[in-house]
Amino acid sequence: MWHTQTFDAILFDCDGTLADTMPAHYRAWLAATAAHGLEFHEDRFYALAGRPTRHIIATLAEEAGVEIDLEQAATAKEHSFLDQLAHVQAIDPVVGVVLRSRGRIPMAVVTGGYRDVCLKILAHIGIASSFDTIVASEDTQLHKPEPEPFLEAARRLAARPERCVVWEDSDLGLEAARRAGMHWIDVRSFHRPKRLTS
Repeated sequence: MWHTQTFDAILFDCDGTLADTMPAHYRAWLAATAAHGLEFHEDRFYALAGRPTRHIIATLAEEAGVEIDLEQAATAKEHSFLDQLAHVQAIDPVVGVVLRSRGRIPMAVVTGGYRDVCLKILAHIGIASSFDTIVASEDTQLHKPEPEPFLEAARRLAARPERCVVWEDSDLGLEAARRAGMHWIDVRSFHRPKRLTS
């Protein structure tokens, strides 16, 4: 088991890593895609985890050959998710790391989601004040699996990438951590979100 003193900083994804939001996000996606006649299977949803909402909508619309107001659709999806926020729970083993590390080692949240939604999730599970910075989808031109979001977090924390450890729950996020030259822990090794379909 690693120890915090081994690293200069700890970087956490938000959805599916700190908070068990993925079922609520998928319900919101089903409502948003159905409104435009788009299909979005649960396996595909998890495969795209970590990418910004707007990017996923654009991908689905392009594949289906339909035109969608991306900003409007993204806003509707996020509102649908926030309607379910009361049912979201913390992923206790990861939040435990946050609580034990708070004030001892620099920490950041690196999310493909929107900053305001991320802040609401963190506040809901009681750890919003635990982090030195948040890198959200608005903060970088490139997103996971590109390394830029994690590298931006390391820059803000004045931490060397090779001395950062990333907690993630998606293939795209882990690939981003690998490309950034960081250590990583796959939350899926001990936590699996409840799936809505088989």
